[in-house]
Amino acid sequence: MLSYQHAYHAGSLADVHKHAALAVILSRLCEKPKPLSYMETHAGRALYDLAAAEALKTGEAARGILRLLADGRIPPEHPYRQVIELVRSQYGANFYPGSPLIARTLLRPEDRVHLMELHPQEHAALRRAMHGRDVHIHRRDGYEGVLAIAPPTPRRGLVLIDPSFEIKTEYAQVADFVVALHRKWPQAVIMLWYPLLGAGLHEAMALNLGAAGLPDFLRREVRFDGVGERVGMFGSGLIMINTPYGVTPLIDADEALVY
Repeated sequence: MLSYQHAYHAGSLADVHKHAALAVILSRLCEKPKPLSYMETHAGRALYDLAAAEALKTGEAARGILRLLADGRIPPEHPYRQVIELVRSQYGANFYPGSPLIARTLLRPEDRVHLMELHPQEHAALRRAMHGRDVHIHRRDGYEGVLAIAPPTPRRGLVLIDPSFEIKTEYAQVADFVVALHRKWPQAVIMLWYPLLGAGLHEAMALNLGAAGLPDFLRREVRFDGVGERVGMFGSGLIMINTPYGVTPLIDADEALVY
């Protein structure tokens, strides 16, 4: 959706839930010497200033990552915390990494990155933040772009699906996309993030995917402490396909971060 800009929500509790899990999965995948491909359907701008007007307007970063860091809630040895500290050392204490920069920081020189971003301003900012021969930035629809490239080289890899879900029909579209992507690239680890909203539109999507017979299926949801179901997003959900061995208990342990 071309009206959506993640700068208003960067560093939120939903970001913490999603990015902590992403860092854990990538760290586990990088333990093996084989190269991998990382792909995103909705990349955003990769680097966010939490002191900018957008972040200050919503206050989501203040209630999210900034509070958790101030309270010492994220262990220093966690790969998510290590990426944040590295980004702060490079850009300043107000800056926060989006998922493309988290991935690029954890990946190795032999790995490849494909990022889809259709929004013109977000795409321009993404190009400024991400560079290198191993990073390919595409201004195209994320679903179409990932399916067109899949399976990439290297064939081992991870796809992050992180849409805004501002359009109600996107829930069904995402479910169809996950099934189609797995059919075309059965080796891929697929990670889907979705919001928990009062309308409950995520439930049919999650149930349909759970019944699709996809391998190593994992669904996890967290509810934000003190946030009621009638006030916007009250929680965060993750669905994973081909979940890497040993990742599930680490993700379960990280759920406590968002409370």
